[in-house]
Amino acid sequence: MSDLEQFRQETRAWLEDNCPVTMREPVKSFEDMYHGGRNPEIIHPDQKVWCDRMAERGWTVPQWPKEYGGGGLDKGEAKVLSQEMARIGARGALWSFGIVMLGPALLQFGSEEQKLEHLPKIARGEIRWCQGYSEPNAGSDLASLATKAEDHGDHYIINGQKVWTSYADKADWIFCLVRTDNSGSKHEGISFVLFDMEQPGVTTRPIKLISGSSPFCETFFDNAKASKSNLVGEEGKGWTIAKYLLTHEREMISSFGAAPKKSVGQQAVEAIGTDASGRLANSVLRQNIAQYQLDAMAFSATMARVGDEARAGQGLGAASSIFKYYGTELNKRRNELNIAVGGESALGWEGEAYADGRVSRDWLRSKGNSIEGGTSEVQLNIISKRVLGLPDQ
Repeated sequence: MSDLEQFRQETRAWLEDNCPVTMREPVKSFEDMYHGGRNPEIIHPDQKVWCDRMAERGWTVPQWPKEYGGGGLDKGEAKVLSQEMARIGARGALWSFGIVMLGPALLQFGSEEQKLEHLPKIARGEIRWCQGYSEPNAGSDLASLATKAEDHGDHYIINGQKVWTSYADKADWIFCLVRTDNSGSKHEGISFVLFDMEQPGVTTRPIKLISGSSPFCETFFDNAKASKSNLVGEEGKGWTIAKYLLTHEREMISSFGAAPKKSVGQQAVEAIGTDASGRLANSVLRQNIAQYQLDAMAFSATMARVGDEARAGQGLGAASSIFKYYGTELNKRRNELNIAVGGESALGWEGEAYADGRVSRDWLRSKGNSIEGGTSEVQLNIISKRVLGLPDQ
C-alpha cells in the first residue's frame, strides 16, 4: 500500500468517526457557514464541534505549516482530504477572510513573531478578520487612499474612513491599508497594519443593500491605535502586500462561479418537468442551461489546473483577474437562470412560500460581484495589459 493510499484510508476513517451528521448537509447560505471569532454566530452547535475537531488536526488550513496551526499536508494529501470530505458531503469546518486572504499574505510577508501570533488563531477560528481597503474616494483607484497613520513611537494613531468593509460589524481584528507618508507617489507611503476592532475610536455602520442584507459596512477610525509590532513588512511598502493579497481575494470571489451541489438543471427539472424524451420541457431554457453548465465545467477545470500550478510555486499573478471576472459573470448567469426557472414564484420577496425571497435576493446580491474585489472594468484592463500585452489606448 502506498503512503498516499494509507493516508486516504486513515482520513476516511477519521472523517466517518468525527464529522457530525449535521455537518454533512449542504451549506444553505454564506451565513450558514461557520466563521469563528470571539463571539461566533452559531446556527447549529455542531458547527463549533466540527471546527474544533478539524482545527486540532490542522485541517482547517491543511497545507499551512504545522507550527502555524496548519496540517502540514503536501499537495497530494490535501487533495485526498478534499476528495474524502466531498465523498461524505462534509462541509468546510471554517471559512474566514483570515484563511483566504490574510493568512497567505502573512505566510509570504509576515515576521516569524507575527506568524506565530496570528496564524494559529486564524486556523482555530478564534479571531474573525475584516479587510480595510476601499475608501469613499479610493475604490478602483485604491492607491489614492487617505486613511492616515501617525507615528507615536511604538504605535500608530489611525484616523480616516473605510467603506464596503465586509462584516466589519462582526470582526474582531482588521488588516488595513493606511498612509504613513505623503512625500512620494501615491503608491508609496502606504503601510499594511493589523489592529483590534474592539477598542475606542473604531466605529462600524452596516450598509443595507438592495438585496435586503447588510454584509458591507462603513468603518470609521478616530484616534484608533495599532501597535508597530503589527506592521507587516516595511513601513511605506504596503502596496506590494496589498496587491499580493488582492490576488487571493479575487481568487476567492471567482469561486462564486463554481457550480453548487444541486445544479441549475436539476432545479429546472424539478420545477418545470420533462418532455416525452426525458429532456427539460422548456427548449430555450434547456439550451441556456446547457451552455452555462459547459462553461462552468470549463471554468472549474481551468481553476483546478491553475490551482495546481500555483501550489507548485508558479503563483497566480494577473491570472486572478481572469478568474475574478469570469467567475463573477458565471455567478450572475446562474442567478439569472434561477430566476428564469422559478418564474413568477422566484420574484417573491418574503414568506415561507418564497423561501423568504432567497432566489430574488441572491440574484440582486450577485450584481455586486462585478464591483467588489476590483470592478469588472478594472479586471479587463489588467487582463489586456498584463496577460495579453495589449498597448494602452
